[in-house]
Amino acid sequence: MTVTSHRGAGLEAHPASPGRPGSASGRRPRSVRTWVRGGGLTTLLFLVPTLVVFGVFSWSPIVQAIVMSVQHTNLVTPATWVGLANFTAVFQDPLFLTAVRNTGWFALLALLFGYPLPLVLAVLMSEVKRFRGLFTALAYLPVVVPPVVAVLLWKFFYDASPTGVFNTILGWVGIAPQPWIQSASSAMPSLVLEATWAGAGATMIIYLAALSGVPAELYDAAELDGAGIWRKIWHVTLPQLRGVLLVTLILQIIGTSQVFLEPFLFTGGGPANSTITILQLIYQYAFQNSLGGDYGAATALSIMLAAFLAVLSIVYFRITKAWSDS
Repeated sequence: MTVTSHRGAGLEAHPASPGRPGSASGRRPRSVRTWVRGGGLTTLLFLVPTLVVFGVFSWSPIVQAIVMSVQHTNLVTPATWVGLANFTAVFQDPLFLTAVRNTGWFALLALLFGYPLPLVLAVLMSEVKRFRGLFTALAYLPVVVPPVVAVLLWKFFYDASPTGVFNTILGWVGIAPQPWIQSASSAMPSLVLEATWAGAGATMIIYLAALSGVPAELYDAAELDGAGIWRKIWHVTLPQLRGVLLVTLILQIIGTSQVFLEPFLFTGGGPANSTITILQLIYQYAFQNSLGGDYGAATALSIMLAAFLAVLSIVYFRITKAWSDS
């Protein structure tokens, strides 16, 4: 009896083996009836409208663009299948390399001047003790201005005559009038200047929100170690914001690669095609060519740009993943 009771206790103490019906790994898959009773059908009913809307308005245009990229169509006459001829025509267009070079130049200038500016403004704004709300509203004000209105306003400022707004200000300090958007050498930096002014406020708000989450104890410890403001920024602020900085960096690269409004309204791609960009070339294919435009070439270039940005994003996040998680 004693031996039997010990054996019973031993059997109860051992967990179910993996092969037995009661074990975790030996559980049978959930049946449809069990899934429905568990609320799966209700979840699916709530999910279907979202999937339908997302599919109709997001994936359906992408599929249609892929189909159009291998067709010759102007949405007026019947479409004809041309295969990869649209991609070949884009590569052979003399303006293609010019547009790629100008887009890269715009993105580089925006990265050098427009990327650090919101961070500097956010750090300075976080140190302001009085009227911080007023200064934040003033910095964010350009974002509220409609983009078209902002471009037309700056186009008036960029008047190349000596009586232009910016040239008048330069004249006060003895600098000669500048051609601004009328010169091939200064047109692109002028566009970057306006784009930086228009977009810095939104990014600054993001950095201010991230700065509010930095523990104050880190700054106190750095101050006890004798760190000045620049060492605090370098050793405390930047490491705490690196995740946000990496996200805003790739977002800026993607955004500047799709620049259209500034060159279209400021210069129309000129002077001498010095500001024509990839999106403006897409616009020309679609709306400024033959009857109805060449939508096949336009969608082909669009897909090429989308594929490049997708690959760039994947590579970027692979490279920066270890640094952002550390």
